[in-house]
Amino acid sequence: MSRSSLPIKIENLTSARLASMIDHTFLKPFGGPESIEQLCREAVEFGFAMVAINPAEVERCVRLLDGTNVGIGAAIGFPLGQSTTTVKKYETQDAIDRGATEIDTVINVRALQSGDVDTVRREIADMVAACRPSNVICKVILETCFLTDEEKRTVCRIAKEEGVDFVKTSTGFGTGGATVEDVRLMFEEVAPNVQVKASGGVRDLDAALDMIRAGATRIGTSSGVGIVNEFIQREKENAS
Repeated sequence: MSRSSLPIKIENLTSARLASMIDHTFLKPFGGPESIEQLCREAVEFGFAMVAINPAEVERCVRLLDGTNVGIGAAIGFPLGQSTTTVKKYETQDAIDRGATEIDTVINVRALQSGDVDTVRREIADMVAACRPSNVICKVILETCFLTDEEKRTVCRIAKEEGVDFVKTSTGFGTGGATVEDVRLMFEEVAPNVQVKASGGVRDLDAALDMIRAGATRIGTSSGVGIVNEFIQREKENAS
């Protein structure tokens, strides 16, 4: 597991490297099994970092991705973050026991805004404690659209102190998604030992590249196929 947050130079980016930074996402609460089957098939075909799914889909993805290098990421406390710390702790361990290799947990925004920083620290510490023994990557979702800059910095500092792998901007279910400004703020707060994931509203190549320039090393998106194909097409045009 990588614990280093190194800036990526856009001029050195290849389509394969870009794909390896994408968390291929399907978090809708509806749809048949074909949606997850397609998600996993595309993740293997393009070489995405992982599939980001609701916990109920973990075991299906374990079967579909058996023998591949694609990770399986479970969204915990999703999307509101309003479960108790006990429930989040159990949900995290249950997802790991079922085969999740990455965990993305939404913080309790209301606790943070009311000054209950201890609750936020406890749920982050619980996540790390569950993930570390199984070598599972852990990410903290801030939901930046609801936070002040100082609140964002507070969560980033706690995440860094507790030893998470990534801080992540958004669920994609809030009133706003990732912004360049937020990614830059988070990167400056947690680098070099913690990485930044930009998620929410990253739907095209230019948006993804802007996030990478700001310091993101993972991109959470349901538009990964289009983004990589756009990169490949642009490469061809620049070569001609």
